[in-house]
Amino acid sequence: MASKIRERRYDAGLYQALTAAGNDALLSRLFAARQIGAIHEAQHDLGQLLHFSELKNIQAAARRLAEAVIRHERIMVMADYDADGATACALAVRGLRAMGAAVDYIVPNRFANGYGISPPLVDAARAAGADVLLTVDNGIAAHEAVAYAHALGMEVVVTDHHLPGDVLPDCLIVNPNQPDCAFPCKSLAGVGVMFYVLSALRSELRAMDYFHDGRPAPNLAQWLDLVALGTVADVVRLDHNNRVLVAQGLARIRRGKMSVGIRALFTVAARDFRRARAFDLGFFIGPRINAAGRLDDMDLGIRCLLCDDETQAAELAAELDTLNRERRSIEQGMIREALELPQVELSARQRTISVFGEDWHQGVIGIVAGRLREQFYRPTLAFARGDDGQLRGSGRSVEQLHLRDALDLTAKRFPHLIVKFGGHAMAAGLTLRADAFEGFQAAFEEVVAGLIDENDLIREYRTDGSLDAAELTLDTARKLAGQVWGQGFVEPSFCDTFHVLTQKTVGTQHTKLELGKDRHTFEAMIFRSTEPLPATIRAVYRPVVNLWRDQEELQLFIDYWEAA
Repeated sequence: MASKIRERRYDAGLYQALTAAGNDALLSRLFAARQIGAIHEAQHDLGQLLHFSELKNIQAAARRLAEAVIRHERIMVMADYDADGATACALAVRGLRAMGAAVDYIVPNRFANGYGISPPLVDAARAAGADVLLTVDNGIAAHEAVAYAHALGMEVVVTDHHLPGDVLPDCLIVNPNQPDCAFPCKSLAGVGVMFYVLSALRSELRAMDYFHDGRPAPNLAQWLDLVALGTVADVVRLDHNNRVLVAQGLARIRRGKMSVGIRALFTVAARDFRRARAFDLGFFIGPRINAAGRLDDMDLGIRCLLCDDETQAAELAAELDTLNRERRSIEQGMIREALELPQVELSARQRTISVFGEDWHQGVIGIVAGRLREQFYRPTLAFARGDDGQLRGSGRSVEQLHLRDALDLTAKRFPHLIVKFGGHAMAAGLTLRADAFEGFQAAFEEVVAGLIDENDLIREYRTDGSLDAAELTLDTARKLAGQVWGQGFVEPSFCDTFHVLTQKTVGTQHTKLELGKDRHTFEAMIFRSTEPLPATIRAVYRPVVNLWRDQEELQLFIDYWEAA
């Protein structure tokens, strides 16, 4: 598959301003290449956070929740079944309880209820005595459920971050992406929105002289570990405001100031919380929370995040770890089957991949789509049959195609295929009619072919240029590991030419290397590949801190190589 390497340009003026302000030269170059807007965006102290006041409706929502707290009305949190929804739910419950609210939660089962708030969940909330429904990480499209809740005498406050449709539910909505919302950070995760709602609620209760010696105002920073986990796991863009939230959450985790459940998850994942970084949250902790929603019931993940007993938290984390191992086994089998399908035998002009397995697991199709997208660099959708016979799909896109917009265009041009859809630029979900797979496959290919061409499907590796051999040190790797990198603020990679001194297969699918450059020798790894390398390579790589027998050492992770 064609690939190309391109070096990022950086703003020389911003670089000079950053270094003049005392920032490290290498980090200044990396920040300047990521188009931060101002010098202060290199800082991650809590004082850099945007104020909640610009979020549309947030003060009205805070007043309504404050009334519920004071009147002892029962608040029911309506969660989503992914890691963002689980952390947002745990944050809402912990924060509201700390302010004296009567609060409980309901989370839909992926297989029985589908996504988001629905009339059956509203019935369950009513039966539990709820007066106010508070959605987290969902609700922006729940017109029917909101109207139904009102008919039953309940009020609804929606907190969400997903893109809205043309018509909004008739209730209080806090969502930075709703029309006429001036809040600058449009990339808040659902848990981030909930953090701001709690901030506004605390401010409202303070203004009402609600807090006193017997009931002090809670310090919301104590739950930033939840905010960091949900933000990273949901792969939202890490703009400056989100980087502050994540950096502060990680700092608390590294100091051991985290929830008992998150500590237990670090333990079962065999990760050292004292060295925690965004990578750990995204690839080790988040997937274990998500496994509950994918294979079982997200209530398990939420209970782990709410647990304050170390023994019980360890048991819950162990259950989540077992589910995650099962998820990986199912995923590997589905990917093997997918690779044997004719749809992945790409023709020269094929723009998309759509695959369907009659016996595939609904909870794992998003991971399958992601793996195929990575391997073939095409917008990819994977489908499984739901319990109602309809097809549930999950998609992952490439940078050049906004997936939700492409599905919207497909639905408008071919209205008989898609029952419903939603999502973002890079990921989306949809439901097809029971017999619509082949029709959708052709329709989606036709739509995307009109939006991108073959040049958009050349994988591009953007690097931060070369590093001198003298800069390739453990200290440099530590320096990079201490920053917050992720979606929209991509982890640095570099490009250099190396001599391949030794190479050997590790396990069954990885390659360990010894590389030479300017009379320096470096240990390197290539994951999921055992292809023999030539004597000299041009490599895109990342310097990382590898922990081996409690000792830190420098290792280069090779993302791509070509013969030099």
